[in-house]
Order: sequence, then C-alpha cells, then structure tokens
Amino acid sequence: MIRPARTFIAASLAIVAISATLAAQKPDRGTPPKPGPRPGLKLPPIQKQTLSNGVAVWLVEQHEVPIVQLNLIVKAGSAADSVGKYGVGSMTAAMLDEGAGGKSALELADAVEFLGAQLATNSTFDYSAVRLSVTVARLNEALPLMSDVVQRPTFPAAELERLRKERLTRLLQARDDPAAIMEMAFPRLVFGEKHRYGTPAGGGPAEVKAFTVDDLRAFHRSYYRPDNSTLLVVGDVTAATVMPALERAFGSWKADGAAGPNTPLPTAAQLTKRQIYLIDKPGAAQSQIRIGWVGVPRSTPDYPTIQVLNTILGGAFTSRLNSNLREEHGYTYGAFSSFDERISPGAFSARAGVQTDKTSEALKEFFNELTGILKPVPAEELDKAKNYVALGFPAEFETTGDLAQKMEEQVIHHLPDEYFPSYIRAVVQTTGPGVEKAAGRYIQPDKFAIVIVGDRKVIEAGIRALNLGPIENLTVEQALGPM
Repeated sequence: MIRPARTFIAASLAIVAISATLAAQKPDRGTPPKPGPRPGLKLPPIQKQTLSNGVAVWLVEQHEVPIVQLNLIVKAGSAADSVGKYGVGSMTAAMLDEGAGGKSALELADAVEFLGAQLATNSTFDYSAVRLSVTVARLNEALPLMSDVVQRPTFPAAELERLRKERLTRLLQARDDPAAIMEMAFPRLVFGEKHRYGTPAGGGPAEVKAFTVDDLRAFHRSYYRPDNSTLLVVGDVTAATVMPALERAFGSWKADGAAGPNTPLPTAAQLTKRQIYLIDKPGAAQSQIRIGWVGVPRSTPDYPTIQVLNTILGGAFTSRLNSNLREEHGYTYGAFSSFDERISPGAFSARAGVQTDKTSEALKEFFNELTGILKPVPAEELDKAKNYVALGFPAEFETTGDLAQKMEEQVIHHLPDEYFPSYIRAVVQTTGPGVEKAAGRYIQPDKFAIVIVGDRKVIEAGIRALNLGPIENLTVEQALGPM
C-alpha cells in the first residue's frame, strides 16, 4: 500500500512541476509578434514569342508540378460595348463554351471533364479571357477544345435564351436585395448612366432583352482576333515543347473583317460637391452605405502608395474603418474601402452594411475616418501597413493560375517586366508625406457621393440631423431605371 501512495505523490509533484513550467512559458499575448523580414520577389523570366499569325505568346516555365495554365486574353471587354448594346461583350464571353467546334455545351463540358481539365470563360470591363488548366500529359488533347471555344463558337440560340432568362432573373432579384441595389446604383450615381462604368457590365434589362445571336457574332468577329490577343502559358513546359502545339491549335486563326474600335473609355467627370442619395427600401434589415467618387486608373504611378493608403483606411481587417465601425462600435460585420483600378479610372468607395438604427451614427464615424486619413499617419501605423502589403504580395504568385492572372494584369495595363519584382521595394519606400499627399488628392470627403439603401422612414431623420449635405430621395426604380 505504501508503494502506490509514493507513486501517486511523485506523479502529483511531477504534474505540479510541469504546470509551473508551462505557466512560466505561457506566451505573451499582449504584444503582437514582430513581422519577419520583408521578402524579395524573384520571378522566372517571361519568354516572349509569336505564332505565325501574329498571336503573342508569353511563356513562364514552372516545373514543380506537371500542370500547365493557358490563358488567352482578348483586349476587349464590356468597355468595348457600343451604345445600346451594353452587355454584348459580357454575353459573348459567357456564350463561348455553350457550343463550339461542332460540339454542344454538354458535349464540350464532357470532353473537358474527361481530360480532368478546367476550361472557363469570362469578361471584365477591360478584357475577355478563355482559361485552360490541364495536366501536361493531356495538353495536346485539351488544346483543340480551347481552340474551338476561342475561334469557332456557335452561339446556339437556345443557349442564348437560357442565359438571357438567367441574367434577367438576376436583375429582377437584385431589386429586392439592398446590397445588390447598391452594386448597381452607386456606379450609376457616380459615373452617370451615359458613361459605360455607370451601367452593369452585363447590361441593363432593356439591352439584355434585345441581344441577338448576330450581335454576339459581330462582337466576336470584331474583337476575338489574333492581332488583339495574347496567349499566356505557365507551367511544366518549355518553348521547344509547347510552341509547336500552340501553332497547331492557334496558328491558322485568321481575322475576319475589320477590327472593332478599341480605345480606352474617356475618364468620367469628377464629382465636385457632396450629395446624399437615399434609396428607399422599406423593411430593410440593414442600411447599405457606400461613399466615394471617381478614382484612379491602374496605370497610375501612385499605385504602391495608394495600396498602403487604402490598407490604413479600409483595405485590411485591422484598418481604421473596420476597427472603428465593427470592433469599437459594433455597427457592422465589416467596413472597408477600395480603389477599383481599371484602364480608365474606376471608383473609390468606402462601404458597409450597418444596423438600421445606427445608420446616422455609422455615417458620422465614416466621415471621422475619411477626414482623419487626411492628417499625417503615425510612423508605427505606416510601417504596419507597408508590412501588410509587402509581406502579402508574394502569395499572389503561389500557383500557376495566380502567376497567369498577374501576367494578365501586366498585358492589359502595359506594365514593364520589372514591375512586379520591384513592387515590394516601391511599397517599402512609401513615405508618410507621400501617403498624406495621395490622401489629399484621391480622398476628398466634401466632394463624395453618399449613397444609402435602407428604410427611409426609419433612417432619414437621423441622416438629416448630421447636415452632411443635400439629400435626394429615390425609389429603387429611379435609382436603377425601369425593369
């Protein structure tokens, strides 16, 4: 009986000793860990070649994984839509894989799936893309499918009708969702309904109802051309192995007819005074708030400084806007800001969905932060933002798909080859006076549009009491146009 008692006492003493040791080693959670050294970014070289018909090919070798990513970029998107045909560019891209090269949409999907590949099409305001991800072993079988989608789409009328109904249904459903209303109303009020950025990329109800197969074919003929395209290749291939395959798939592609106009959109007229737009959505559970104006193009030399500035204001979870409206006051699940950089200047906006009964209080805090960012930024906060941007940047190049997407950005915005490798250095060299100057230029709260979607009878009185500016009351139909 004595021996077990001694064993129990010894074990108890050991547990106490271990507990004391663990307590002594308890991490200090009161001080955030210091960031590691800022990384460099060394990218493999881009090998630039050309097919016999003039299609530019940018190739980056990555031999770690036996896959290859091919992105064919067409330098025309929704911004190329003609007046009265808004949304045709978007619908053309959406229809490319709905039937091509003699295969129906289902047959094409089955063929891609059989190869274990992924084939997708999409369009932005600035460009359209067809993207293929496939193992190297199946590349030669997948390339003809991609080639058919790019060169020989059939635009079946039945598939157009299906996509038309889906698009019209989404537009109708959006009118019952305050967040979706904001997505369409804010650009319309900032850019105006006559500027292409003031209308949805996919077109409004009237345009969507009017699309024809001939419209899609005409857009495809005008813009999907060898002289308007770049083929990006990233993966476990070499120029010697992949160029002959690309030549077989795309070398016979020829332009048909005259090229469409492809000039950048004009810069929208900048706002000159503060204006509040209150869009009434009776019974809305939250108020959607968006504040901003016309921003900057992606090509601005201030881009690195703007990324640091926006990180401080609202581009990160620990930014001023989110720390104030979410963490300190609990008005919202998240408050953020961003610059939508396109070929032509997109919008700057600060935004959140907030409690209905805290709408005016949230607006007040928004303007406290929008005004506060115009003052000098403390050195510690500036350094934290630079670390956030610099340390996170290499993660944007992790996969073959990531690298191909960054190359898309380089092609569309005419960025030099040394742009991305030197980007971290540009961020690190950002100064306090540089951030202050950028804030004064690009963030001017006294000229912003303030758009609020919410229950007018509940929120209007509090908004008026803030005296932020004149209020224009709008119905959903007035804000978005007729359905």
